[in-house]
Amino acid sequence: MAEPTAPLLDPLLERYLSELRIEGGLAANTLESYRRDLLRLQRYLLSHRLSIGDSVPPHTIRSFLATLKHEALAASSIARLLSAMRGWYRFLVREHLVETSPLRDMTAVHRPVRLPKTLTHQEITALLELPARDRAEDQRDRVMLELLYAAGLRVSELVGLSLSQIDVNLGCVRVMGKGAKERVVPIGETAGTMLVEYVQYVRPTLLKGRSSRVLFISRRGRGLTRQAFWKLLLQRARRAGISKSISPHMLRHSFATHLLEGGADLRVVQSMLGHADIATTQIYTHVEGSRLRHVHRRYFPRQRGRRRPGVDISMRRK
Repeated sequence: MAEPTAPLLDPLLERYLSELRIEGGLAANTLESYRRDLLRLQRYLLSHRLSIGDSVPPHTIRSFLATLKHEALAASSIARLLSAMRGWYRFLVREHLVETSPLRDMTAVHRPVRLPKTLTHQEITALLELPARDRAEDQRDRVMLELLYAAGLRVSELVGLSLSQIDVNLGCVRVMGKGAKERVVPIGETAGTMLVEYVQYVRPTLLKGRSSRVLFISRRGRGLTRQAFWKLLLQRARRAGISKSISPHMLRHSFATHLLEGGADLRVVQSMLGHADIATTQIYTHVEGSRLRHVHRRYFPRQRGRRRPGVDISMRRK
């Protein structure tokens, strides 16, 4: 007996996702996550003879969430799915297809705070100052890494840059971030100088007389994919002697953490990262705080069973 085929996405859902893409300017990855989450909800409702566009009682949604916990779905995944559902039912209420959202009185799922992983100043230096080989690609890769860290870019923002988004005279890059929100970020003198050399000498070598609006290109004259950049980052990290697991987003995390360690204002860092909510940026203050606590535990003399190296803290009377 043939297995039942998975249901196609409801036309109303397709319309909703299309509106998110066009009007909301959501990234392709975010839209795909919403699509998967809402398809999961649609399957559950169909199994209970309900349409995803119907008015659904809150206990049905609670039962759905209970099945997710039974499947051992991570709290972060459930929180994302809840966010997708809240948006969906807001849409239905706005379109007067249902009276109220079944999630109206439902509390949010607690997400465990996960501190972002970063590179140390020494690791960043080793990675960025790794000598470039003679190949044009290697010289391009070094510039990409410098810019990624200098401006705290997302990897999708980096590989999607065009020539027109760079202003080396003003020393800044104009970035189109999440939600189609534009921000202008300074890049610093080092990255600016390297970009000028790349555009003047390296990029023409890769283009071989062809034209392209994309800033960072391959030998074929096309833009690099996120996967291709991740691969070259891993290769350069190994050459630089970095043994820890590394990802492009770690350079963005390091950018923010190092700025705050240097005394930068949280609001300024929020603007440069393109965070809509400052609460998202505040996670980096937790990183800084955890490091301060580590230093305090290690060096402060009044720790149980510990003595500060080279310091006699005994207070016995002579």
